Parts: sequence; C-alpha cells; structure tokens
Amino acid sequence: MMVTAALLVLPLIVSIIYKEDCYTAFLLSIGISLAIGFPLMIFCKTEDRVIYAKEGFVIVALSWLSMSAIGALPFFLSGEIPNYVDAFFETVSGFTTTGASILTNVEALSHGMLFWRCFTNWVGGMGVLVFVMAIIPASTDRSIHILRAEVPGPIVGKLVPKMRDTAIILYLIYIVLTVIEFILLLAGGMPLFDSIVHSFATAGTGGFGIKNDSFASYNPYIQWVVTAFMFIFGVNFNLYYLLITKKFRSILKSEELWIYIGLYAVAICVIAFNISGLYDNFGDNIRASAFQVATVISTAGFATADFNLWPELSKTIILILMFVGACAGSTAGGFKLTRIIMLFKVIKREIKGLIHPRAVGVVRFEGKKVDDDVVKSLCAYFAIYTMTFFGIFILLSFDGYDILTNFSAAASCFNNIGPGLAAVGPASNYAGYSVFSKLVLSLAMLLGRLEIYPILFVLSRNAWSKK
Repeated sequence: MMVTAALLVLPLIVSIIYKEDCYTAFLLSIGISLAIGFPLMIFCKTEDRVIYAKEGFVIVALSWLSMSAIGALPFFLSGEIPNYVDAFFETVSGFTTTGASILTNVEALSHGMLFWRCFTNWVGGMGVLVFVMAIIPASTDRSIHILRAEVPGPIVGKLVPKMRDTAIILYLIYIVLTVIEFILLLAGGMPLFDSIVHSFATAGTGGFGIKNDSFASYNPYIQWVVTAFMFIFGVNFNLYYLLITKKFRSILKSEELWIYIGLYAVAICVIAFNISGLYDNFGDNIRASAFQVATVISTAGFATADFNLWPELSKTIILILMFVGACAGSTAGGFKLTRIIMLFKVIKREIKGLIHPRAVGVVRFEGKKVDDDVVKSLCAYFAIYTMTFFGIFILLSFDGYDILTNFSAAASCFNNIGPGLAAVGPASNYAGYSVFSKLVLSLAMLLGRLEIYPILFVLSRNAWSKK
C-alpha cells in the first residue's frame, strides 16, 4: 500500500503539470493508500520475517488484488470512469499487462489518467513485488518464493546468489530497454508524452495506448520500432543477463529463443501471404503482419489493423498465438513456449515408451535433464490451465454473446492479450459485458498473469490454516 501511494505520485505530478482537475482524485487515492498501509506497517511487525512458499503465494495474490483495488480509485473518484467495477477492470487489465479496455473513447481521458493507465502496464510487466524486492533492503533469500509466485515460467531461479540483487538486475535491464525505446520513439517524431507512455506500455507488453486507433495513425518508422520492442520484451530476461556477462554460447544454445524466432517468422510469412490482397504494396503488408504477430505473441495488445477483417486462416493463426505466448521469464503472457516445448518432449517420450517399454526416457531441455518433479508440475499446470480456461469461457456464456466472442474474450484476458475477435476485436472493447462478466474477466486476467496458483491458493482453506 505504501508503494502504491508512492507510484501514484507520478501521475499526480503529470496532472499538476497539465493543470487538470483530476489531481484531487490522485491526492485522495494516495491518502487512502497511506491510511491503510501506514497502520499495517506499524502494528503488523513481527520478529519472524521468514517467507516460505505458502506465504509467497498469499503475499503475491493479496498484493495484486489490493493494488488493483486502490489503483482503480483515481479513475472512479475523478469520474472519468464513473463505474467502480469498470475502473477495477481497467486497472487489473493495466497491472496484469492485458490491455483489455472498457473505454469507448480513450482520448477523452486526462493526461494524468492516461499516464497512470500506461504506467500500470510498466509496473505490472516485470512484477509489482519484484519491484518491491529491488527497493527494500530487508529482502532475504527466502524472497525467492515471492519471485517464483510472481514471475511467469515453469522454472524460476536467481541470476546471482542474493535475491535482492537478482531483482535489481532484472529491473535495471527492464529500465534500460524502456529508455532505449523511448529515445527511438522520440527520434521518430513521436511527441514527448506519447513516447513516455507508449514506452511504458510496450515494455510491460500491456497494450494501453492514448489513441482510439492504437498505433494506426503513427508513421511506419514508429510502428516498426514498437514491433521490434514488443518482440524484444517477449524474450527471456535471463538471456539479456547472459548477453551482458558475455556468455554468448549459452544464448545460442537456447531452444526457446530459436523456436520463438522461428515461430514469429513463419507466422509473419503465412499471414502476409494470406492478406496480400488487402494492402496496396508489399511493405504495408509485411509491416501489418509483423506488427500484429508481435502484438499477439508478446501479448502486448496494440493494433495497427483490425484483424477481424482478415481471412479465416490469419484469424486462426492469431487465435492460436493467443494461447502460445512468448518466452518464460519475459513480460509476456500466454502459456509460454518453454512449457509447450517441454510438453512436446514429454509426449515424444511417452510415445517412445509405448514402442520400447523397457527404455528409460529422459526429457531434456536446452541440453539439461528436466527433473520428473518439473514434468509432473508441468502436466498438472496444463490440466489446471485447460480447466480454468473453459470455466471462464462457460461463465461468460451467460451474457449472451456469440461463441467466438466469448471464446476469444476468455482466451485474450486469461492469456493477457487484450483484443480478441468478433465483438471484442481490435476496433471494439469489453464495455458491453455485464458487471458479472467484467468481474470474471478481471479474475481471469489475474489468474493468467500470476499463472493460476497464487489466486487459487489464496481462495483455499489451506492458505489460512496454521498447519
């Protein structure tokens, strides 16, 4: 809560600079956050500060829920989003880097609210609590349980021996890449404010923009810069650390990276061929294909074209990529390529086992043996992922939308994409859904960003027992 109050100071300053009345909403929100956070810091201190896996899950789930609840207050108190559930949906979408919106006219928002909206993308991209660990000296090695609960991917570890140093390294890489994109956007003629907020949204692969047409009205150079950085932020951040430490061979041995590059290239080529009749020249065709594939596979959620109008093959590829996502350990959502690669290897091992029952099958990933515990965990996650997705899809069916709309809305929010297909496509939004469905989709976004377990665990009895 104290960190949330500190984060709200930045949009407060922006609203004061632009002389907007919404500064009072930020002041009230900061006051409420401090009123909750300060007493908790004073009265809830304990000698035993050890964090185990159970505490890690609970801390992550409750922190994301509480930050989203407080983060929605500026939108609601200012009246720019008059319904609190809509404001909560928008804030959850920001922190989870989903980019789904209930706003029909984004450009009507004040500069302060636009800044806060995109800033939530940036804060949520690397992880709220990774940020907290980076700035709080008291972070211990037990904080690895928080990192594992918050950072996406089947295998999460420390880059360096100390947990706090790992958090600092991750955020330094994140900040440097954000600054580089900001400079390149500024060099391409994008206004200062636009460059700042779009760098935030791209870095977090969140997809919140400040124009109703997203990126369609910006020049080709800017679109290519954003395309490149959506792809860059979809790469495992551990590889950037290896790049800094000059471990180039380790980077080249990354199966996930090569498959990520290959999948991206193939998807662009197929879609570019499929939509060739919709654009006047080859350059526009490739640019539209590259941008939309990057925005979906990285789960950024920006748009330069309405892919609802594309042929069925292209829309099918887009829908599949919504589930795939990018690399583990990136700011992207989705199921993650690491898991998909390992699942195929497990299937291959099982098929070999049927043919050669006495053979001892070993699953290897990037040259290393994958422990059986990791394989079991992966298979369990896939089962829970599938059941959770269809549960969300069924709950949305009560609203009366067509199957494609509900299916793509569930896929988009659960995988933190943003736009879906049909009634929730790039040219539309989620405003038409009922309050119940918006709450379901908000939960779906949190489940997807935190990869299910923290949210499910905090709702279970085991989370609150003393055993």
